[in-house]
Amino acid sequence: MKNIIFIAPPAAGKGTVSDFLVSNYNYEHISTGDLLREEIKSGSSLGKEIDNIISKGGLVSDEFMIKLMEEKLAKLDKNKAFILDGFPRTIKQAEKLDEMLITNKVTNNIVIYLDISLDDALGRVMGRVICPKCKRSYNLTNEKLKPIKDNICDNCGVELEKRSDDTEETFKVRFDSYLENTRPILDYYKDKGILKWVDATMNIDNMFQIIVNEAKND
Repeated sequence: MKNIIFIAPPAAGKGTVSDFLVSNYNYEHISTGDLLREEIKSGSSLGKEIDNIISKGGLVSDEFMIKLMEEKLAKLDKNKAFILDGFPRTIKQAEKLDEMLITNKVTNNIVIYLDISLDDALGRVMGRVICPKCKRSYNLTNEKLKPIKDNICDNCGVELEKRSDDTEETFKVRFDSYLENTRPILDYYKDKGILKWVDATMNIDNMFQIIVNEAKND
């Protein structure tokens, strides 16, 4: 299976698709959002600074995100396919990621763009909840993505939570930040010939199958 770099606006379904790939194809899931939230929960001064930025819908600096990713990639099992969820988000990050992959002798990569409109994404985010323990994401407005037991994680049996940055006002800021900073890197990867475009609003089982087929192709 190929390594997958997901590029998508908030609430496009990166977490849901990643969970599926981890469970069924033994992928290593690297979520920059989870890494940042872990830093926030640590209570460090850096965590507090990150929390202030994210709570306002902003993006953490390229320099910090690149350092975070360098440390993570250096520790990866080279024999296991991985997913990058939330990185890169800028041209600078994309260029640095190429350097990191070469340094770590990581090949066989594919970039998948999950396409979704602001209205569709906003509708999803209003019903999104996550498990504070395993980070699995659910959606109360989608029958296929609801937990088996109301507001309880299927995996951990703990109560699900609403993300603090999942408000309509903050979400729109995050979506606009995505448009400004992230969309230009689509051309970057298109020129490299490794970009695949997937409609994130299609039936979720169909979306899973399309992504698996892309990841399997030589």
